[in-house]
Amino acid sequence: MTATTRSLHLPAGSAAAGAYSLQVTPESAGWGHSSLRALELPAGGTHTLDTGPDEVVVVPLQGGLRIDCDGETLELTGRPGVFAGPTDFGDLPLDARATLTSDAGGRFALCGARAQRRLPVRYGPAAGVPVELRGAGRCSREVHNFATADVFDADAVIACEVITPGGNWSSYPPHKHDETSDRETELEEIYYFEVAPGPDGQPGVAYQRVYGTAERPVDVLAEVRDRDVVLVPHGWHGPSIAAPGHDLYYLNVMAGPGAERAWRIVDDPDHAWIRDTWAGEDVDPRLPLRKDPSAPHASQARRGSLRRGHGPDDEVLPPPDRALPNGATRP
Repeated sequence: MTATTRSLHLPAGSAAAGAYSLQVTPESAGWGHSSLRALELPAGGTHTLDTGPDEVVVVPLQGGLRIDCDGETLELTGRPGVFAGPTDFGDLPLDARATLTSDAGGRFALCGARAQRRLPVRYGPAAGVPVELRGAGRCSREVHNFATADVFDADAVIACEVITPGGNWSSYPPHKHDETSDRETELEEIYYFEVAPGPDGQPGVAYQRVYGTAERPVDVLAEVRDRDVVLVPHGWHGPSIAAPGHDLYYLNVMAGPGAERAWRIVDDPDHAWIRDTWAGEDVDPRLPLRKDPSAPHASQARRGSLRRGHGPDDEVLPPPDRALPNGATRP
């Protein structure tokens, strides 16, 4: 049976459960490892989270948060919105009880994965999040690698954020990670979207494609709107297309069955050639994007050298899409 848009596209609100405006679990998704919940707290609101078999990375989407867990307290400054730049985050172990409190209220993503190793409660500062510009021209995007395998030590979860300026394509060329090899790792993936509104608050739209192979068919072409989700159990996925005038944010959460925590992908060979065209193009000058949510159509884009690591003297980022070991590429 072919998985289709109807089963893998979750419009905003359609997967709400209990205290969560979004709840995707391995059981609800029909897979074994990745999960995502979205929690909205009013000013002064508190929520008790039992992590159970999952490790959980808490990511502020809007607002700040205090986390009390295992005798530790994490103060997350958060951010005014997802287009305002990277945020700090908290990492919680499996089999833990955490109290989440927000003095001013906000929205928070709980990125989860089934775990075997119990790590301590940890804080990730925003200043330590590597910001990477990928692609060029109309394929330019900004990636916040806050919990990728080469940046943050976790047991199983892999997560990052992608900002795509209006009119651009990202997750392109289409790629997949559903087999285990020296070039690919088997990972389930969740895409959570936020779409910036127009100048007078007009709702935006974006598009997401997922397609499979003859042996493992899947067929998704979703018109996604603010706070929608698309599930990628396997197969080629991309492009993610931002409509002109509407910047696009998405949060990727991944995990899989392999003992190695790694994110290796292969491009669809019919589309891989597009990477070679980027050498002659500049990165979109709107990136990196920094936008004040109180003025939704006025982006404060900053140009200049982006750097890998935590401070101004760290290594300058390499050119977009430099080859990775074993011939793997970046999505």
